[in-house]
Amino acid sequence: MGEVNVEKYENVILYLISRMHDHRIHGKKKLAKLLYYVDFDRFEYRESMTTVTGDEYRHRPMGPVPDSFQQIVGRMVDEGKVSVKEETEYERYRPTTIYSANVDPDMSVFDDDDKLILDRVIRHYGAMSGGELERKSHEEAPWRAVEELEHIPFELAFYRETDFSDAV
Repeated sequence: MGEVNVEKYENVILYLISRMHDHRIHGKKKLAKLLYYVDFDRFEYRESMTTVTGDEYRHRPMGPVPDSFQQIVGRMVDEGKVSVKEETEYERYRPTTIYSANVDPDMSVFDDDDKLILDRVIRHYGAMSGGELERKSHEEAPWRAVEELEHIPFELAFYRETDFSDAV
């Protein structure tokens, strides 16, 4: 794929956070999977063969994970755009990483199709937990077709049979 578009990447994260019911994303897994759906849906939509963030994804045990995820979020924290904290949400489980936005997303960086996909991802996946998104991603061709740690080819998005009828 191409080069990571840091400006769009950061604004995707800010937008996703802003659209959650409590304006926070609960869990690294959930944020990573939402990014996966943004990029793979965008690649597949209208056969554009482009992504929003420009990142690549690897097959990991908990589903697809974007390569630049930690670096981008770390940069956003350092710049004060995002706050990250650990909260114990469930007894006997590891603390959950909670992401909160400190600035509004700049929507001018997105084209109309990017915006359409962002809204579609929020509608279809925003209310799902990280565990639900993990299970869903495990059912799909992109994750199933490659071995652990391998990059997931975006072309496998076309084997998901995504219904975009509600995207217009």
